[in-house]
Amino acid sequence: MHPKISRIAMKDGLHPEYSEVTITLADGSEITTRSTMDQEEYESEVDSSNHPFYTGRRQFVDTAGRVEKFNRRYGLNQDDDEEEDDDA
Repeated sequence: MHPKISRIAMKDGLHPEYSEVTITLADGSEITTRSTMDQEEYESEVDSSNHPFYTGRRQFVDTAGRVEKFNRRYGLNQDDDEEEDDDA
C-alpha cells in the first residue's frame, strides 16, 4: 500500500444490496448474474436474435407524422406558410 494512502472503513448502509438475478432473453435462453435490481427474475424483450443492429433489419420512422404532430402542438399549419409567401 502506498504510504500516503490510509485504510478508510466503508460506511455501513451506503451501498445497495447486490444479489443474483436470472435474466430471460427473448429467445428463451437464461443468464444468471448479479445486480442491484430488487427482483430475482428479469425478462428482456431484446437480444441479438431480434435487435436491428445484429439482424440488419431497419425500422423506419414516420417522420411526416412527427412533423404534423409538431405543427399541431405549436399551432402551425399550411395556411400560415402560404400567407408568409404572399407577403414577400
